[in-house]
Amino acid sequence: MTVVPRLVLSAPSSGHGRNALTIGLLAALADRDVKVAGFKVGPDRVDAAYLGLAAGRPGRTLDPLLVGADRLAPLVAHGAVGAELAVVQGSMGLYDSVTGRPDQDSTAAVATALRSPVVLVVDVAAMGQSVAALVHGFRSYDEQLWLGGVILTGVASSRHDAMLREALDDAGVPVYGALRRHDLPAVLPDRRHGVVPAIDGSGEASRAVRRLGEAVAATVDLGRLLGLARSAPPLPAVAWSPQDALAAPAAPADPPVVALAGAPGGSYSTPETAELLRAAGAQVVMLDPLRDEALPPGTRALIVGGALPESYAEQLSANRRLCIAVAELARTGRPVIAEGAGMLWLARELDGLPMCGVLDAVGASRDGLVVGYRTATARTTSVVASEGAVLVGHKEHRAVLSPRAGQRPAWSWEGGSAEGFVWRNVHASQLALHWAGHPEIATRLVAAAAAEPAPAAVPA
Repeated sequence: MTVVPRLVLSAPSSGHGRNALTIGLLAALADRDVKVAGFKVGPDRVDAAYLGLAAGRPGRTLDPLLVGADRLAPLVAHGAVGAELAVVQGSMGLYDSVTGRPDQDSTAAVATALRSPVVLVVDVAAMGQSVAALVHGFRSYDEQLWLGGVILTGVASSRHDAMLREALDDAGVPVYGALRRHDLPAVLPDRRHGVVPAIDGSGEASRAVRRLGEAVAATVDLGRLLGLARSAPPLPAVAWSPQDALAAPAAPADPPVVALAGAPGGSYSTPETAELLRAAGAQVVMLDPLRDEALPPGTRALIVGGALPESYAEQLSANRRLCIAVAELARTGRPVIAEGAGMLWLARELDGLPMCGVLDAVGASRDGLVVGYRTATARTTSVVASEGAVLVGHKEHRAVLSPRAGQRPAWSWEGGSAEGFVWRNVHASQLALHWAGHPEIATRLVAAAAAEPAPAAVPA
């Protein structure tokens, strides 16, 4: 059991202002010297990055499909060490599920697993007393859910505010704040920029977070929310530990340098990736593929996580010195793991722009977005997994590679062709994995980084 004051912020559906409100809540509390930690339900690294920027510590994703439901509470306990409040931002509607199994992967299921009170964020712009019926329905739908109250957005006037509060008071539902229509401005950088503005110290992102914090501080009863969070019982788990997850592997005598792609404020991988690598005996050094022209001295492996945005293709292509260094690292047999747009970076070109040339493939952007979970079977033994291993990952991309797979594919899954490339110690795929769900990847990667590479072979 671990004591962690906590709240889950959810909504009836997308579009109620939950994301901006959660970021603002963390920023407002952090500005008052409350130590906070932010978490995002699902695989969304962008939201998690902004939660991290607001909280001043890494934002983390909580995805039952990627890490397993039994790891949710331990990961919250781990990510909230030293914090006075953990705030979990839900996804979609409170009871919605992308897989059709809301009892397993909805925000409500996560809140129940965490034994956490839920605060429902409701846009009432086109609503009056009916808000009480709406909230009553959400509260009654699942008797295991602890609906602790609401925060209203889109309030039109003082009269409207009073009407809503009276209706909710009659229903016995506490109101922790009411925001007018323009109190949560659309100030966050465009999502096409991905996590970059949040982790590279962008002034625009920092100003946006500060503005949202000011809005929430002026309209939300922070003290009462903290009181609700502190009423949560101890988490039903001990904190997750990267050392325990790896079952105390034998660390190499000479810790290999592993370059982790990202920026000063974080990587394109989940925070647990770096933690697991260090626990496995690696020396983790950050590499900014948009700015750094050389790999860190002594680099023996490279990891490019799935949160690298596709929209930065021009900057990636223009950094020719780093492209050449990455190609040489792969050619000499050093381990390289590239997910999502990282795989596109390793291709010959993307939309006519030259890339690293590690993979004999060409990328092209498409209009549609490919998104969803995949239960994947490893087609080739690699630094990621042994042939035949089954792992769950997530895809979200517009650009595609041709061919889709190399002579030695990375994955296959039901209803799809073979995907990805395995060449020497390169593993490249648009499927992104959460290493907390598959911690053995860190052990495999560090062992391969510490070993002497095999003789050179022909390109993939």
